[in-house]
Amino acid sequence: MKGLVVGGALVVAWAGFVVHNFADLAGQTLLSPETLYPSLGYVAIAALWVARARRTGGWVALGWGGLQLVGGAIISVLPLSFLPFGPEQTVRHYLFHVLYGVAQVPLLVVAWRATRRTGE
Repeated sequence: MKGLVVGGALVVAWAGFVVHNFADLAGQTLLSPETLYPSLGYVAIAALWVARARRTGGWVALGWGGLQLVGGAIISVLPLSFLPFGPEQTVRHYLFHVLYGVAQVPLLVVAWRATRRTGE
């Protein structure tokens, strides 16, 4: 059952990321670098879990989910002048970032619990 919870949290987090990319970035596919490379982070977390490195996987997932949650808000939402792009400042854009962020929460919860377990 625990594997299903982790798997579900990973799928929800990854799906939030992909939906955001497809909605906000023109011409995205699953093989586009902006989608493919970050997707490998979710695959790495799943691999750690399958390899039974659950505590390590929990820490990696906590870092990755936190990066996605906070980094996505800072880098993509705020109109910072030093960034090489200017994200559109629309309600639609912000709503997709809310979806993206909320989708990371189950992964963060599962990851936090995995880091608190002993003997795994």
